[in-house]
Amino acid sequence: MAAMDREMILADFQACTGIENIDEAITLLEQNNWDLVAAINGIIPQENGILQSEFVRGEASQDPVYGPTSQPSSSSSTSSAFCPLVPSRPVVERQPRMLNFRVEYRDRNVEVVVEDTNTVGAIKQILENELQLPISQMQLKGWKSTDVSDSTILRSLHLPKNNSLYVLTPDIVQPGSEGPATSQSGALQESLNQNFMLIITHREAQRDYSLNFPGTKTVQEVTLAAVGLNYPCHRLTVSKRPSPTQTREHSEECTDVHMVSDSEGDDFEDATEFGVDDGELFGMVSSGPKKSAMMPDDAENEGDALLQFTAEFSSRYGDCHPVFFIGSLEAAFQEAFYGKARDRKLLAIYLHHDDSVLTNVFCSQLLCAESIVSYLSQNFITWAWDMTRESNRARFLSMCTRHFGSVVAQTIRTYKTDQFPLLLIIMGKRSSNEVLNVIQGNTTVDDLMMRLMNAMEIFTAQQQEDIKDEDEREARERVKREQDEAYRVSLEADRAKREAQEREMAEQERQEQIKKEQEEEREAIRLSLEQSLPPEPREESIELVSKLRIRTPRGEFFERRFLASNRLQVVFDFVASKGFPRDEYKLLSTFPRRDVSQFDPTETLMEVKLYPQETLFLEAKE
Repeated sequence: MAAMDREMILADFQACTGIENIDEAITLLEQNNWDLVAAINGIIPQENGILQSEFVRGEASQDPVYGPTSQPSSSSSTSSAFCPLVPSRPVVERQPRMLNFRVEYRDRNVEVVVEDTNTVGAIKQILENELQLPISQMQLKGWKSTDVSDSTILRSLHLPKNNSLYVLTPDIVQPGSEGPATSQSGALQESLNQNFMLIITHREAQRDYSLNFPGTKTVQEVTLAAVGLNYPCHRLTVSKRPSPTQTREHSEECTDVHMVSDSEGDDFEDATEFGVDDGELFGMVSSGPKKSAMMPDDAENEGDALLQFTAEFSSRYGDCHPVFFIGSLEAAFQEAFYGKARDRKLLAIYLHHDDSVLTNVFCSQLLCAESIVSYLSQNFITWAWDMTRESNRARFLSMCTRHFGSVVAQTIRTYKTDQFPLLLIIMGKRSSNEVLNVIQGNTTVDDLMMRLMNAMEIFTAQQQEDIKDEDEREARERVKREQDEAYRVSLEADRAKREAQEREMAEQERQEQIKKEQEEEREAIRLSLEQSLPPEPREESIELVSKLRIRTPRGEFFERRFLASNRLQVVFDFVASKGFPRDEYKLLSTFPRRDVSQFDPTETLMEVKLYPQETLFLEAKE
């Protein structure tokens, strides 16, 4: 569709709907594939739900129905001839629309259908019944507009028929995570809202890991608050123990976890007595064969390395994960930042580290969450790199210095292994690439989603400026192209006109030359015929003489005497010598009217009864 056509549609749409925000109007038109009638129906439906196409063509209707936004205004005066919604009589209240909402909350999707006369709070009331969540702790995200409250009427948001939203509950207990004792003990309920620090000591490696978890975090099916942990800090130790089956040739290794109370020093039994799978505590499987590397050591080809990374990531955490961009970091930049402003996206760089205790939890529970995967796929280009091996780490830091500068590279270099994995949110700017956020592995799904959405808000504001600048630049370039094209067309027209004149003059000269040659040829034939004629007999000749009087088409006459024994061809030659050849003129007798030129030229004048005299006239053939 031409740009001018879209500008006309946009102007008509704003005049019809009264929407002054250009970005909002363009969004609504794009949702309807720039179908003006469908877009108007989606915002200002008629009484029967359909805006008749006859209105758009300017035809009158017997009983038009108008929406409340069709009041005359100065902004719509220029398109009032087109807009079917400019009223000529009192406005009739329109019927409410039904809006469909697909609301995602963690691993659940809820379908909500409400009228556009309802408020945002009405949707939350429905979700309260469906999700068993209190409205006061429910954050409903995903609106196109940023100024949305529970009292906002849905109609004022100009929403399409189908919408997708997210529910965030950063301060609420995850449903189903409480143990049986939470409903019986007020103290336990209070501890569910507290944060616990687990200090885990790895005996063989002689390393300590400090992890922060909410009280609602589960160790398999038992919450931390229900297993007797001390608040606010509890120390654990981890070591390896031999497999119970000592007689096997290849014994398996598993993790032995002991919980040690800081205050009383009581040693708890093995964590499995609480129904705790050791691998679940650390978000990984500790038994079985050694895992393959996420990326080959000293990877030279980034595309091949990322293919292996994606395959290994899928084998560990399943197929539901972000779509990792396969290619170099430079190619990811090109894909995310250097297209048209409307097509640009944020770049998310995921930095993996197998030696971090947070990695498996972050990958399996956050990065592979359906809501996170969906949001990243829609708004980000996701690129990944494995920082486990020193050669790959050094290579990434080199790339980071080249693209972001030494400050960012040094900042990433200072992160310790226990702080991985990292998720870098990058926004492309006119002169450089800016790191908006560095998300560490110790976070939650809701916090990760909120930080991604905050980055999107910053990016969207910048993108709108870039779109405006790009549109202005394209408009200038379009005007210049049109001027250049008009100049080229003008030159082409002048050249064509000049060539046409030259061809016309050449053709005229050619025709004149042909005409001259034809006249010369005819004159030569005439002279030849005139010289070949037998001499005219005298009046007193003893032979029979026929006198012929011939009238030309111009009314002139000429006479000549012929012997009655002369053949008719002699008369034809005589007429042709006067400039009236037989193939162009007919020779007719007056009475009876006969076409003498059709007679046999070998017959004599006596035989065709042109004796003793006859008046003939010449007539041009058609």
